[in-house]
Amino acid sequence: MKYENLAKNIMTNIGGKENVNSLTHCITRLRFKLKDESKANTEVIKNLDGVVSVVRSGGQYQVVIGNNVSEVYKDVVKLYNFTIDKEPEKNEELKENVSLFNKFIDIISSVFTPVLGVIAATGMIKGLNALFLALGLLTQTSGTYQMLNIVGDCCFYFFPVLLGYTSANKFGLNKFMGIAIGGSLVYPSISGLMAGNPLYTLFEGTIIQSPVYLTFLGIPVILMNYASSVVPVIIATYLGAKIEKLFKRIIPEVVANFTVPFFTLLVTIPLTFILIGPIATWASQLLGVGTLSLYKLSPVIAGVLIGAFWQVFVIFGLHWGIIPIAFNNLSTNGFDAILALMFGASFAQIGVVLAIMFKSKNRKLKSLCMSSFISGIFGVTEPAIYGITLPRKKPFILSCVAGAVGGGILGFANSFVYMIGGLGIFGIPSFISPKEGITTGFYGMIIAMLVSFVLGFILMFFTKVEDE
Repeated sequence: MKYENLAKNIMTNIGGKENVNSLTHCITRLRFKLKDESKANTEVIKNLDGVVSVVRSGGQYQVVIGNNVSEVYKDVVKLYNFTIDKEPEKNEELKENVSLFNKFIDIISSVFTPVLGVIAATGMIKGLNALFLALGLLTQTSGTYQMLNIVGDCCFYFFPVLLGYTSANKFGLNKFMGIAIGGSLVYPSISGLMAGNPLYTLFEGTIIQSPVYLTFLGIPVILMNYASSVVPVIIATYLGAKIEKLFKRIIPEVVANFTVPFFTLLVTIPLTFILIGPIATWASQLLGVGTLSLYKLSPVIAGVLIGAFWQVFVIFGLHWGIIPIAFNNLSTNGFDAILALMFGASFAQIGVVLAIMFKSKNRKLKSLCMSSFISGIFGVTEPAIYGITLPRKKPFILSCVAGAVGGGILGFANSFVYMIGGLGIFGIPSFISPKEGITTGFYGMIIAMLVSFVLGFILMFFTKVEDE
């Protein structure tokens, strides 16, 4: 209970437990859904020792803590007996009027936040494996390479299973039903069926030409590779939640324990393969082609814009609207440019912070700069943004300028990420192609990272520091 006092102060000023509908946390923030945000004393919470800032975004009241957020979260849960993994959609009080965009951001953040840590970890292992291969330390036939590849691929290959769980938690479906829906999409026999001769072909001669390998009750089933996919399982789980609620209303409780899952899966999974999966996959492919086409219009301009505004997106939680596109690009194209273009932004931020640390005479500010710089090296920049640069405005603007230059370099070098890796320096191996090894895009990333950092430092070093 190291953060007992901070937990009590936050909960007191947020309006008490009775004002909280749900509570989760991400890498740096406690994410509350409040019944009435007007009851929260935001200015008091912002000034609590241990709180970096408060952000309202996507229908959430977010208290930015920093690196110790998981410990603060645990103390809040213990003190106030919160139920972890609460299913907020079952709470009638959450049916408030919020915009469609906020609902979208809320859904995406709720579905992706719980899995980002393990996806980043396995991505880092996959990236290191690609690095070892590129340096000649391992060969593709070696046992070590094969084992590391299994560890690196396990989560992303079975991504629908992970998202089935988190989506079910968000939409109020039984979590194991969500796992079952996700598991059906990566069922091993599907690839075996697709290796045979098709019965016939649908939509022949069009861009959605599809061979049919099996039928269900006479209805053609278009089989696709759903490994690593994102959109189909989220939509399928949402549908499953609606179907489950319908059967719960009409089936007597005495037999509901096994008959509700029976009928829910019997309806949801065939519908997913017959209708949802193909349509969602075609939409995903179009989205992948569309984003790549926009990128190809001018990679440099795309890099400048994303590099400049990425930190702004993070502040308002808007990056959650972009991350699914990146996941989709990785599953459909095998690479992604969006997450690559923002790579220099965090290094621009810590370059500015390091300059402030050298110039400032305020001991407390110097100490805050040091801790923020260290966390920023590993890609966690919220302490730097909320605690140092954003309140002083000019430093934040300068970091955006340096990030824009880095993004432009990344675009010019055609730098891509080939996996979801770690943040900050742990993201470097993500730029190594598993097929081509170290390319010019990788060297472009190194140059962009260094330029963003050095430019951020220089711009801030010749700008006046506000020590207060």
